[in-house]
Parts: sequence; C-alpha cells; structure tokens
Amino acid sequence: MSWRRALSTAVCMGAFAAGQASAQMQPPPQQQQAPPCVQEFMKLRTDTEKKAIAIRNASARKATPKEACGLFNTYSAAEEKMLKYATDNTVWCGIPQEVVNQIKASHVRTAELRTRICNAAAQAQIAPRGPSLSDALGSPVPDSNNIKTGRGTFDTLSGSALGK
Repeated sequence: MSWRRALSTAVCMGAFAAGQASAQMQPPPQQQQAPPCVQEFMKLRTDTEKKAIAIRNASARKATPKEACGLFNTYSAAEEKMLKYATDNTVWCGIPQEVVNQIKASHVRTAELRTRICNAAAQAQIAPRGPSLSDALGSPVPDSNNIKTGRGTFDTLSGSALGK
C-alpha cells in the first residue's frame, strides 16, 4: 500500500470516528449549555479534526513522506489525547463506552498507518539517488585523448567508417 493511499485512508477513518463520537456526544435538547466535560471533549475532537484536515490537504497536494510522517505524528498525539480524556472521564461525563471503543480502534489504525508512513519516509531518505546535474557536469569532457578509437563499427574520429 502506498503511503498516499494510507494517508487518505487514515483521514477518512479519523473523520469517521470523530464524526460518530460527536453524534453520540450531542447534549440532550432540553439543555441550553453542555457540561464543562463535554465542552472539553468537543475541543479535543475539534483539534483532532483540524489535524485530520491538515493530513487530507497534504495528501491532496502530494506532500513528501517526511512531511506526512510529521503530520501523522501530530494527529496521532491529538487522537491519543482525546482517547485518554474520553477513557478517564467516561463515568463523570457520561461518555458511552461505544465512543471510547471507536476512538481506540481508530487510534490503533492511525498508529499502524503512522508506522508505515514514517518507515516509507525513512526509506526515502536512505534510498540511493542517481547522479545529479553537478555530478554529470563534473565528469571529464570527452575528447580525442580519452576516447578509444578503432574498435567500433562506426569509428569516425580517425576517418570514414565506411572507408575501412
């Protein structure tokens, strides 16, 4: 799986999990204002969504694997922070266990994709590259002193190839 496909898959999964979590965390309609714990959870969810959007934008503009690795690290950290808050405040905030389980599953997938993408970024840095333009220009210029003559069929440096 290419890192770009993994990148777009993770964005979709993260947005899906965050969307489901927000749908289940809606305050009852009779309340005017959500409790502070729900507001804090929503802030964490919004931060995670912003980081998912950054990954989606990077994927659309075909970012380098190194940049994608950094974006996935920040996204994973935000998702982990949201998971920790949801786990710690399940009872106090009334966060359904389904939401916590969805966030956990999403975080596991994110960690797997982050590992793949960061490994691809590391491989891209290690991979040998072909000669650059400066390497090619630094090579000796071919002339009559550094070219072997008389061995080829069309040796035109010493006369006509057809005359031999």
